[in-house]
Amino acid sequence: MEKHIIAPINDEIVNDLKAGDYVYISGTIYTARDAAHKRMYEAMNKGLEPAFSLANNIVYYLGPSPAKEGQIIGSAGPTTSSRMDKYTPLMLKNGLKGMIGKGKRSAEVINAIKENNAVYFAAVGGAGALLSKCIKKAEVIAYDDLGTEAIRKLEVEDLPVIVVIDKNGNNLYETAIKQFEK
Repeated sequence: MEKHIIAPINDEIVNDLKAGDYVYISGTIYTARDAAHKRMYEAMNKGLEPAFSLANNIVYYLGPSPAKEGQIIGSAGPTTSSRMDKYTPLMLKNGLKGMIGKGKRSAEVINAIKENNAVYFAAVGGAGALLSKCIKKAEVIAYDDLGTEAIRKLEVEDLPVIVVIDKNGNNLYETAIKQFEK
């Protein structure tokens, strides 16, 4: 089913999303990869606030290539999500509602998705140049020293993703294989 949502998202939106849904995201999302996740994780474990409010927000596992002259952002394809698995349960506990990446997630992350009423989206790997056209504004808001891995606040319009893991833990990667085998 095709759906259009505005980020940040709330429980009502998450409750309506099912594994396999095609979703177009507009609104505000944030980028963060390994190094940024590690810093936020360490800060939260010390009782400090993360670099931005996680409440109801979506994080795109993205380290864009540098923007060419006249571009808002360079190629904006997803990175492998499992690299963030160590940090994800704490981020979900602190209000994160959605993640965009590619690839499978650990059992711990799937359990945290269910416990915290969240959702995992996949963006198409290898389509970074096309995905960057959905980004209308990009601003580094934290960890500038990390270069392409700095945290960015993005304004997106109709960013295409697929719900891979919904709030109930239904996992498209598993159900698609079972359907194919039939």
